[in-house]
Amino acid sequence: MSLFKNFRLPVFFIGFIFSGVALGGELQGPKLGVPVEAGTLSGWDISIGPDGRGLPDGEGDSRSGFTVFTERCLRCHGQRGAGGLGLADPLVGGIGSLATDEPLKTVGSYWPYATTIFDYIRRAMPYDAPASLTNSEVYAVTAYILAQNGIIGEVDAINAVTLPMVRMPNRDGFVMFWPEEDRK
Repeated sequence: MSLFKNFRLPVFFIGFIFSGVALGGELQGPKLGVPVEAGTLSGWDISIGPDGRGLPDGEGDSRSGFTVFTERCLRCHGQRGAGGLGLADPLVGGIGSLATDEPLKTVGSYWPYATTIFDYIRRAMPYDAPASLTNSEVYAVTAYILAQNGIIGEVDAINAVTLPMVRMPNRDGFVMFWPEEDRK
């Protein structure tokens, strides 16, 4: 009898819900507005794939990225992206550490594609003002992070053509999940 006592309230609510449906009642969620027209969300579709499709115009290098990083990223990610402030994960270091007892997952050691760095920064950074950087600022910060990890040179320009060509150290550490014909 105590088992029934514990389940009385949930059974009552489930029965109540199904009785409404059985009696011809219609279960509806909240009415949130009008249906979305075709093309309404196209401005939100800013996805960048591993192959670089969708990268916008703009360009930056590590030197200009240092300026943007210092002004907009340093307070959370620390000097040169090394972390240590307790506010955000480090962005630099850890290359070759993933197979050790103390792996350090950073942009340089873990992320498989440089285009993903651009995509993430453009959408979500800086934390207190996401999507506030220009495309050239995002390219510059991406270049700065890549250069700090020793993946590109300090004067290498990053743009829609060069970014997809950057080979990340952990590119082969992931399994591909998109069709063969879409891979580069």
